[in-house]
Amino acid sequence: MIDFQAEDKKNIWHPFTPLIGAPDPILVERAEAEYLYTPSGRKIIDAVSSWWVNLHGHSNAVIAAAIAKQATTLEHVIFAGFTHPPAIELSKNLLSILPSNQKKIFFSDNGSTAVEVAIKMALQYWYNLRHRKINIIAIDGAYHGDTFGSMSVGERGMFTAPFQSRLFDVHFIPYPTKGTEAAVLKQFKKLIDDSAAGIFIYEPLVQGAAGMRMYSSELLDELIKEAKARKVICIADEVFTGFGRTGKLFASLHGSQLPDIMAVSKGITGGAMPLGVTSCSEEILSPFETDDFMKTFFHGHSYTANPLACAAANASFQLLTSESCRQAIQFITESHEAFKASVATHPAIYEVRSLGTILAIELKSVDGSSYANPIRKKIYDFFIERDVLLRPLGNTIYVLPPYVMSKQALDRTYDVIREFLSAI
Repeated sequence: MIDFQAEDKKNIWHPFTPLIGAPDPILVERAEAEYLYTPSGRKIIDAVSSWWVNLHGHSNAVIAAAIAKQATTLEHVIFAGFTHPPAIELSKNLLSILPSNQKKIFFSDNGSTAVEVAIKMALQYWYNLRHRKINIIAIDGAYHGDTFGSMSVGERGMFTAPFQSRLFDVHFIPYPTKGTEAAVLKQFKKLIDDSAAGIFIYEPLVQGAAGMRMYSSELLDELIKEAKARKVICIADEVFTGFGRTGKLFASLHGSQLPDIMAVSKGITGGAMPLGVTSCSEEILSPFETDDFMKTFFHGHSYTANPLACAAANASFQLLTSESCRQAIQFITESHEAFKASVATHPAIYEVRSLGTILAIELKSVDGSSYANPIRKKIYDFFIERDVLLRPLGNTIYVLPPYVMSKQALDRTYDVIREFLSAI
């Protein structure tokens, strides 16, 4: 019999995990709905949707059946010069729910690459037009992924320090906290007044990895409006916020100003398979619509538009757009709001934030709010010992359940949070 834990320790390098001093990973042998099951009999509530990807619960029968059916028909084909029904169907499905100005779909295979495609697409837009609008503007504290382009437009800190000298230059505006919006907008206007300003990339309304920090749709509308007035391309990184997480299908739909380019991933397949998508408006397409071969967008991946992943995404789309899913999102949204009200004045809490299915509890801490805050280990251990998976962002506890989360499991998660608050 294989000792899986021993083999894991010998062979595998886990993400965001030190090689020395980290506890052994928990072996999961199966999962169903909101629960993870271990060989020892533990039943763990997955209250973070397994890194924000799972929408409709683990081992979802509808998605599994779609993948199984597709696997016996076409598992993969090169997507340069070929196409297939699952990708075509998915493009139609996505364009039916994306903001109305999005007109074309480019496939990749995860969130970082979807962002990478967006950045390259925007830069080549200006290159094809022979305009030197190469300056990129981002918001301080951003996380856009782990490839070099996506790292460059993200927060410069512990995650990017070893690669700092290899990242390209980006202009950052401060994160807009309450009361600083006018100053942030003023600084933004100054940056986009530069004729070289060409791209503005942002996480709409919520900075996920930065601690589920939230800012207003009104300010975002102002930023996009000012950018477009100066012909600056706006890229919405909806890798995290897409597919209902903020209460609307996309965070960009909370405002009136629409992005030129969007990057989506994570929930696109319901958490079943890796897939990334970058969409764009008709205007972005125009400099590429030419018979000049040298203006082609030379970008692709071996598994671009993988049929199995597209089949999973189409099944997830049907579930996502159902009335029962809409009601489930509303239930989680209202539950978060009620819980937020019940703990908002707790002396250990600095701030409680919620938007749609996202709940964030930022704790008071003398060590600040960085990801490396030592309280994160105390938080994680406390919850996992009680069979609730909550992976904190520094001193911020967040709950991001799959949409199938039962009232019993959600209440249990809230109860353990209350227990933790009473213990500190």
